[in-house]
Amino acid sequence: MEASLAALQHGGDVLFLLLGAVMVFAMHAGFAFLEVGTVRRKSQVNAFVKILSDWSVSTIVYFLIGYPISYGVYFLVPAAELMGGNQGYELVRFFFLLCFAACIPAIISGGIAERAKFWPQVFAGAIFAGISYPIFESIIWGQNSAGLQGFFEKNFGAQFHDFAGSVVVHSLGGWLALPAVIILGPRMGRWVRGRSQAIPISNIPFLALGSWILAVGWFGFNVMSAQNLGGISGLVAVNSLLAMVGGVLFALVASRNDPGFVHNGALAGLIAICAGSDLVHPIGAFFTGGIGALIFVFGFQIEQEKLKIDDVLGVWPLHGVVGTWGGIAAGIFGSTAFGGMGGVSFISQLVGSLLAVVYAVVTAFVVYKLIDMVSGFRLDEEREFKGPDLSIHRIDAYPEENVR
Repeated sequence: MEASLAALQHGGDVLFLLLGAVMVFAMHAGFAFLEVGTVRRKSQVNAFVKILSDWSVSTIVYFLIGYPISYGVYFLVPAAELMGGNQGYELVRFFFLLCFAACIPAIISGGIAERAKFWPQVFAGAIFAGISYPIFESIIWGQNSAGLQGFFEKNFGAQFHDFAGSVVVHSLGGWLALPAVIILGPRMGRWVRGRSQAIPISNIPFLALGSWILAVGWFGFNVMSAQNLGGISGLVAVNSLLAMVGGVLFALVASRNDPGFVHNGALAGLIAICAGSDLVHPIGAFFTGGIGALIFVFGFQIEQEKLKIDDVLGVWPLHGVVGTWGGIAAGIFGSTAFGGMGGVSFISQLVGSLLAVVYAVVTAFVVYKLIDMVSGFRLDEEREFKGPDLSIHRIDAYPEENVR
């Protein structure tokens, strides 16, 4: 009887995490459609191929290198050992956490769209998913977390809390993208004689579809971060919902009904709530998401028009800055003073969030600067003008239109 109950529990945990992994895997289709809808028609095929290629490369490097770095578990053993007496739970845990690691190159892809060479970025994505991200993951969530988390707890009263990755995934990805975007420089024609020339997006329905796919998958991203059926939390689910809604409504007002900002506002809200989704009160989640959307709306405008950084999808303000806000917000709205569950320290959240910024910027600058020096990172002018679809993949998104 006890053996049967244990098998049932293991099976439930495996199924729970597998469903979460599938939902987060589906989010990569959201990343793809969000980028395809935002870039010009001559860059749509490239966006689809980049996301799928980065996913595939990330799977291999995270399986062989990244997951062992993060959690000390190696998979080059007989299949019987992989099953481990718990119906292969560690394997589906790898699948689930791979989906997080593969978000890093998917996030970066949106910032460098339309003018980056294909293989250098695939190589950079492999470094980030296989080495850079797992190192940071290991010190926050993984096998090396005792030292840093012990330091936070001893000196600031609580460990750094990031339930579902506002900082570990999104902030890291957004801040890794910033040096890449700066090193690449703006797209041809984005600024003419110092004056901003907006480049229109290609497809609002595709952009909206990407946002919807991401939003639905996010409930796997957040709720299934419990990683076992016994840890499931209705608070996480409802907080994710209200943060998304807060992001939509705040962006709707702040952007004066701009559809691009509205659909990205939903994502800003979801990014912001990841860290504290298991702690904050639903009202706190609403304002966490709403403030995240404001950061994105005004941050994107400052990035583009004041700083003149051509970040095509705005991944630095959306994932980087909003992700940082999410880590800090967990230390504010997670406290009992704001109706939260408590057990968090504002200083721990602030320091941990800023640590990710420094780590990401330094790492990305080194990687992308070396790539740029060795192989070049940007398409030449002729290939960029033609567009990456034809230059790299030798076909555009609508080939029948070219049939005479």
